[in-house]
Amino acid sequence: MRSFAFADLLIGVGVLFVLEGLIFAASPNWMRRAMKSALATPDNVLRIVGLASAVLGLVLIWVVRH
Repeated sequence: MRSFAFADLLIGVGVLFVLEGLIFAASPNWMRRAMKSALATPDNVLRIVGLASAVLGLVLIWVVRH
């Protein structure tokens, strides 16, 4: 079976850009506040949230693919 992993990756990145762009377009002030909040958040908290998001994303991809 042919792997579509790279195409899927590019589609995922494209969806990320679309969603991020829509959020910035719809509510730039909210995004500005969110970025300021992220700057004030300790590194360890950002790492934990980032890792949890990555794991959740992988689980979601696995569930959809299988």
